[in-house]
Amino acid sequence: MKSKRQAKILEIISTTNVETQEQLLQELEEAGFRSTQATISRDIKELRVVKELTSLGTYRYTTSAKELPSTFSNRLNTIFREAVTGYDYAQNIVVIHTLPGLANAAASAIDAMNMSVVLGTLAGDDTVMIVMRDNNAAAQFCGEIKHLTN
Repeated sequence: MKSKRQAKILEIISTTNVETQEQLLQELEEAGFRSTQATISRDIKELRVVKELTSLGTYRYTTSAKELPSTFSNRLNTIFREAVTGYDYAQNIVVIHTLPGLANAAASAIDAMNMSVVLGTLAGDDTVMIVMRDNNAAAQFCGEIKHLTN
């Protein structure tokens, strides 16, 4: 549940100008996540979410530009493991199914892996399409997904 909540926090702050923890808590509750202000505060610290000054002179939450890549990648890999519900491939295209709303987090995790065989990812609400360099890469990647999700 923690990884799903944190993925939702990242989604909310990337799509909404959230100025306070109370506003973030309200957005989470509207999305079906019950939490406390203390938990949100810990999540903000773990995700390295910071406040930035907007062009309007107000502040909003955003992800830190100084995020440590390995910490960020580990967090995304955890989200990936929790989000994936199924996967398959056809020739050089891999399709991954996720829990609703978590396809972007899964695609970000894949992008953060920096694999040369991945040409690109495209995410919807609960589906990620990955274009691989060749058919063998797609098959191997599905094997890696199986290893990651078990």
